[in-house]
Amino acid sequence: MGMSVPVISRNGAVTMLAVTMLAVLAAGAAGGPYAVGGVKRTIVPACTAGSERAVGSSTVAWAAVATRPTNAFRSPGHGLIARFDRLNVNHVPTVFGVLGERVDRTCDAKWLHVELPLRPNGATGWVRAASVHRVPVHTRITVDISQRRVRLYRNGKLILSSVAAVGASATPTPLGRYYVNQRLVPSDPTGPFGPGAVGISAFSPVLTGWAQGGPVAIHGTNEPWSIGHAVSNGCIRLPNTIARRVFRLALTGTPVLIRR
Repeated sequence: MGMSVPVISRNGAVTMLAVTMLAVLAAGAAGGPYAVGGVKRTIVPACTAGSERAVGSSTVAWAAVATRPTNAFRSPGHGLIARFDRLNVNHVPTVFGVLGERVDRTCDAKWLHVELPLRPNGATGWVRAASVHRVPVHTRITVDISQRRVRLYRNGKLILSSVAAVGASATPTPLGRYYVNQRLVPSDPTGPFGPGAVGISAFSPVLTGWAQGGPVAIHGTNEPWSIGHAVSNGCIRLPNTIARRVFRLALTGTPVLIRR
């Protein structure tokens, strides 16, 4: 809606001028819609083509799920690191944790800077935004090795805390920042992985010859006596009742911080 202000003409007469441009400028400053000649338009903020920006916050992270075979590069379009199929070796969708994005002048993301489920731990690369589907994630996990405790947060609030088993001194749980890259249901829920395994993008620093390169997971156990001890091959073991809850809550893309 416009508003009118008094304007004094040269002959001293007072007239009223509709100041619709004030409304237009206010709408434009907020990036919102405005009307010109009865037609509603929206001002789109401009970006510098090729600029990069971080994504996510302390309460929201982003996962990138591959929708087609995807290449990861050291920089956008250059230095091929690896090729990923839409499904990984366990026949579940390939997922990356999103760290940032490179945008065009209309602020649309063309490339995503992502965490990769590869050695060395903490590997990152760039994938085309058109090759993935982005999904917001509202959970995060911390694993405290010295406390032998797993904590799960949702929307920044602690909703689960449990004692856990961690890696033995000879096969330690790797420290660092990772993400949940797959969720697997074992064929035998009474076996060594319990009712479910939440795979993360970390690998054992010593078991390089293991199947699939020695990936690390948070899972249940058939050795409940081990909970609270440093006895595993690098994975984080939880009581089976807790493992079920973590499996249900920790969707792919959930950030995982493992610290001492």
